[in-house]
Amino acid sequence: MRRCEFSEINVTFQNATWSSLRKEESKRQHYGICVIVGTVIGSGIFISPKSVLANIGAIGPCLVIWAACGVLATLGALCFAELGTTITKSGAEYPYLLEAFGPIPAFLFSWSSLMVIKPSAFAIICLSFAEYVSAPFYPGCDPPVVVIKCLAIAAIVAITVLNSLSVKWTSYVQNILTATKMVIVIIIIVSGIILLAKGNTKNFNNSFDSSSISVGSISLAFYSGLWAYDGWNQLNYITEELKNPYRNLPWSIIIGIPLVTVCYILINVSYFTVMTATELLQSQAVAVTFGDRVLYPASWIVPLFVALSALGAANGTCFTSGRLAYVAGREGHMLKVLSYISVKRLTPAPSIIFYGAVAFFYVLPGDINTLINYFSFAVWFFYGLTVLGLIVMRYTRKDLERPIRIPLIIPFVVVLVAIVLVLAPIISQPELAYLYCVLFIFSGLIFYVLFIHYKFGWAQKISGKYMVLCGWFPP
Repeated sequence: MRRCEFSEINVTFQNATWSSLRKEESKRQHYGICVIVGTVIGSGIFISPKSVLANIGAIGPCLVIWAACGVLATLGALCFAELGTTITKSGAEYPYLLEAFGPIPAFLFSWSSLMVIKPSAFAIICLSFAEYVSAPFYPGCDPPVVVIKCLAIAAIVAITVLNSLSVKWTSYVQNILTATKMVIVIIIIVSGIILLAKGNTKNFNNSFDSSSISVGSISLAFYSGLWAYDGWNQLNYITEELKNPYRNLPWSIIIGIPLVTVCYILINVSYFTVMTATELLQSQAVAVTFGDRVLYPASWIVPLFVALSALGAANGTCFTSGRLAYVAGREGHMLKVLSYISVKRLTPAPSIIFYGAVAFFYVLPGDINTLINYFSFAVWFFYGLTVLGLIVMRYTRKDLERPIRIPLIIPFVVVLVAIVLVLAPIISQPELAYLYCVLFIFSGLIFYVLFIHYKFGWAQKISGKYMVLCGWFPP
């Protein structure tokens, strides 16, 4: 009798244990999905539809581009899933490039991230915020460029100061602003579904007519669409924090990115239920025009929530990218001053101020579309190089354990698409922005030779002594 009771207790305990493990695993998987959805959905979906349509020329191909961008983001994320579970180190692209190609490509990535990719993303988001804040005050015309740039600079300064002063308040603000993005996404999608149910489908008739399709135009349309999907690789920054990453990482990708893709397609469909292609291209702010036509007299909700969503994306970008500069400084790949923290506030203020200052200089000469092309060119150069590293390591590092092993056709497709995305706009529509981007990337070689290879430490010593006098100390 006692044995039976003991056995029953054992079975009950085992069932309870497995139940709790499944619940914990489910929580972790939901966490991964939330990270992807929360990171990817930002300001991009409110500014990119106009650029995608301008490059492709018709509603039908425009929706196809949005779907194709989602497929490409999913394939790229699956490649990063194999890399993240094979090389379990923080830093996403950096350790993968270091393992596959050595220190120089890895350094060029960290250099480009700090000087080009991250600051330009910050600038784009703040310019988006400025456009949506100013649009209601200039009905029927474009807001003055000076107004947009001043508002964007004000946003950069405010976010930089907030992140420099308090981690606690930064987190509070981020939590509030993150909730707003889902509110506005749901409002737009539900409104579009209601309009479709009422029969507002005339704008989708002959939706593939008047399209202007070429390799260059498709590439530029992909640049704008992929900007809205950027963030699909963010789970690789927290692989070590995921419970059972070998299962939860791929499942979070397989569920999260298609979910974002569906949301983006539905949002675009909602736009086209109330605007023709011509009207959308003439709109100063697409979501504002949608709100004016659908939600009147509550149309003020749309620009307010879109602006708050963009502000939240900018705040989150500053928070994470400021830490990237901090880590790079600590590892000796940037000036040591960037690794200093404030004794009173415990924030990496020098790195955050540096990041905000670089973004400030991107706002002054640039417009959103140019910066998106600039950003996309640089980021897809490194995405392609990183996925190429996956292919190379399949042959050069056969000894590595690969818990997740994707078919080789997937990285080959991603590398091929990355090559097209990088080269096609340069060949079909050459601009100086691409040359500047290349010069920025490879100018990192000068700093690598001086400060990493030959270890000229005079700049590190001078900056270090100055920052100690100012009240900042190394970790």
